[in-house]
Amino acid sequence: MNLFNRESNLAVLANPSKIWDLIIIGGGATGLGAAVDAASRGFSVVLLEQADFAKGTSSRATKLVHGGVRYLAQGDIGLVREALRERGLLLKNAPHLVKNESFIIPNYSWWGGIFYTIGLSIYDILAGKLSFGHTKHISKKQILKRLPGLQQKGLRGGVVYHDGQFDDSRLAINLAQTAVEQGAVMLNYFKVTGLFKDSGGKISGVTATDLESNQPYQLKAKAIVNATGVFVDEILKMDAPEKQAMVRPSQGVHLVLDHSFLPGEDALMIPKTEDGRVLFAVPWHGKLLVGTTDTLIDEHSLEPVALDQEIEFILRTAAQYLTKQPKREDVLSVFAGLRPLAAPQNGSSKTKEISRSHKLIVSGSGLITITGGKWTTYRKMAEDLVDKAIQTAGLQPVACKTASLPVHGSRENPDWNDPMYVYGSDTENILALYDENSDWKAAVHPNSLYTKAEVIWSVRYEMARTVEDILARRTRVLFLDARLAVAMAPEVARLMAIELKRDEIWQNQQLEAFNKTAKNYILTSH
Repeated sequence: MNLFNRESNLAVLANPSKIWDLIIIGGGATGLGAAVDAASRGFSVVLLEQADFAKGTSSRATKLVHGGVRYLAQGDIGLVREALRERGLLLKNAPHLVKNESFIIPNYSWWGGIFYTIGLSIYDILAGKLSFGHTKHISKKQILKRLPGLQQKGLRGGVVYHDGQFDDSRLAINLAQTAVEQGAVMLNYFKVTGLFKDSGGKISGVTATDLESNQPYQLKAKAIVNATGVFVDEILKMDAPEKQAMVRPSQGVHLVLDHSFLPGEDALMIPKTEDGRVLFAVPWHGKLLVGTTDTLIDEHSLEPVALDQEIEFILRTAAQYLTKQPKREDVLSVFAGLRPLAAPQNGSSKTKEISRSHKLIVSGSGLITITGGKWTTYRKMAEDLVDKAIQTAGLQPVACKTASLPVHGSRENPDWNDPMYVYGSDTENILALYDENSDWKAAVHPNSLYTKAEVIWSVRYEMARTVEDILARRTRVLFLDARLAVAMAPEVARLMAIELKRDEIWQNQQLEAFNKTAKNYILTSH
């Protein structure tokens, strides 16, 4: 029985008098984690997402499950220890999406090797039994064997440490499926338009619109959770229009290059760039992902755009370390994501001062807002959030169950060379679609490994509603090779239209919308 189906989830909302335990606004990492947590404890849960699951920040990460070497340098031991524990749990609960990745820090100064070896040994100690492997110093010769594209001049040696790597939006989809299996109602393209309160001024529900049908809804709940990331202020203003902004978005940009720029299976970590950040070059789905930046911006959107200075900064920094120097025309895809950082209250504008640990705020009306955090700690954030909801709304206390709850698709020892590994235990079900229609065995496009069966699967079983949902988040083509995604779009639209019973007008609208979005991912030469 297909639980993760938009129609069946919508049908559950038909009873306007039902009072839910929790309504969660926002379908990114935090909201999805909270839905899994609350539903697995037996609470009735509805999650409403205005776009697609993980459309915002949660599909635009550096793809690392990590304690945060940068936070260790800042002395935030508590955050690092928590994140390292969560990294270990995520590897256990979603082994089909999380892998142990070795990172090499090249050392071009005589003291660097000692400094990083000591610092990262502390990182290993903090991980305890959940360690991914021990830090060690390696010679110049060993580094060049493992990272053949690295700049040799002045290289003295380096340090290898271990961290996790994952596919963010695939994990998001699997969390949504897990939540539904635990009894939650999950809906994308469903926008919260207002909050309503009882006679005592306490929030008792939301007004929302199904963006596909324009049908309005009124939903009642004992606890309302605002987990909307960079959009938290919009929901807070529905509660209290005079509220001062809590969040200031910071933009992080990534460039995707051909893997030939840094062959090998190891990732490169550049510990100190000209802006004081770390820069990563990580193998991901057969490509090389390079990032990120940290740029304070004044406004947020669902589709942020990389600034020229951010692109140039990444290319310039990468060129200092790689023998094959990347140019704009080498970039296969560029994407930007927004981090929700606490808005500076004292006139300061530095985001690095702001910890990435999460904050829970309960307003006078009972609205529960969560801000900050990062993908790695999504499960712990959800646990804290649901504990707070129990306390705020007077729900029956039930202990958290997610530390040992497998995520949908969980499968041990995946074959990382099989492009279908991201589906985990769903893989066989996708292959079974070939029996329904032999044409679905074929690739969507001659230059693509993705089959037509994967498009059908995404529509039927992963609540994909648009061409962008499939090319950006169910598969990662838009993030890996934007021009290829544009080439695949017409066939994806055709297959979706048949499956969703849509007409040619819908197909054309979808292609127009997708091509407009894809322009932001394609770099043109100056």
